[in-house]
Amino acid sequence: MNYTYKLLLFALFIFMPYQAMAHSYPAKIGEKLGTGIANIVTGVVEIPKTMTITTRTHGPGYGMTAGFMTGIVHMLGRTLSGALDVATFMIPTRPIVRPDFVWKNFNTETSYNPNWQMR
Repeated sequence: MNYTYKLLLFALFIFMPYQAMAHSYPAKIGEKLGTGIANIVTGVVEIPKTMTITTRTHGPGYGMTAGFMTGIVHMLGRTLSGALDVATFMIPTRPIVRPDFVWKNFNTETSYNPNWQMR
């Protein structure tokens, strides 16, 4: 009987980390898929967001011209990043775009993470 308990305890310690990882993996890929879809759909919001930020810092003339062009670049970056997240959602990685949603930190200009890291 004593041997059975030791074997059972050993099996629990061996398989416990895998059980914990199994619960977090679906959440991670679900979050990545949701973030990707949201970034595809809301990528166009980068244009007025960037125009507003640029207008506040450099004035309305610069905001309406350079802010518009920069917003188009950020729109393409967010939309393509979202498409990449949707295409590779089975591999849980950190978002490339910062902030990960366009509505987070709306007064902060969008930036891009140069490292594609695992979660």
